[in-house]
Amino acid sequence: MPSVDEVYKEISDTMKVGKVEKYGPEDLPAGPGLEGAKEIFVVEGRADVINLMRCGIFNTVALEGAKVPDSIKKISKERLATALLDGDRGGDLILKELMQVTNVKFVGRAPRGKEIEECNCKEIAEAIENKLPIAEAAGASIPPKQTPVPKKVIVPERVKIEVPDTIVQAAKALVGTLEAVLLNEKLELIERLPVSQLAEKLSQMTGVETVVFDGIITQRIVDISADKGTKRIVASRVSDAVKPVLNVELITFQDVIPPA
Repeated sequence: MPSVDEVYKEISDTMKVGKVEKYGPEDLPAGPGLEGAKEIFVVEGRADVINLMRCGIFNTVALEGAKVPDSIKKISKERLATALLDGDRGGDLILKELMQVTNVKFVGRAPRGKEIEECNCKEIAEAIENKLPIAEAAGASIPPKQTPVPKKVIVPERVKIEVPDTIVQAAKALVGTLEAVLLNEKLELIERLPVSQLAEKLSQMTGVETVVFDGIITQRIVDISADKGTKRIVASRVSDAVKPVLNVELITFQDVIPPA
């Protein structure tokens, strides 16, 4: 059996995850092992970099938005690059962009409806193990091992929800942008930001009554909103894994209609 000192040292070494560094002129979030690594992982946001570092993966760099920065284009030509993307519509759109402007070779995806920042280390390891050449990944919506078995379901008739016209117009304007807007109780714009930064920004702010964003409502977003007093979330889709809470209304883009 190891001594107490040995156990303490091992725990201390494990907890020393390191700090997120900056890469390129855009100051992109990156792991401390990016410089000098022959193989790198490209992720969507800073939270993804942090989660991979928790799992011992330090050769990472984040896009920080839907538009691919020049630093990512350059490094993907110099290193063997694998993209680890969220298992949602946002990840699909970023994959198409990476195919067009980078030299990323492989793509791994989080389980459908889940974000890389939410995955545990086993799920991240599976995403890397099941990575596909980028051309093949473009035609595969989810990793092969996670393909769901089709079930016969009865789809209920959708219920349209009346919301202020400001929210209806915001939803229309955000489609395809991978961005979010934060509104106060008077439906005045507080901030517009990339969806990849939404969870982190929400956790830091107060006075946000409505969130509208081009992405999938996850349990993390719901929990943060409930804690911060946000009353309404409007997005492209609600994850099947989400457990609704009483004080936060969850609405999809296709269900909103302006007041009669």
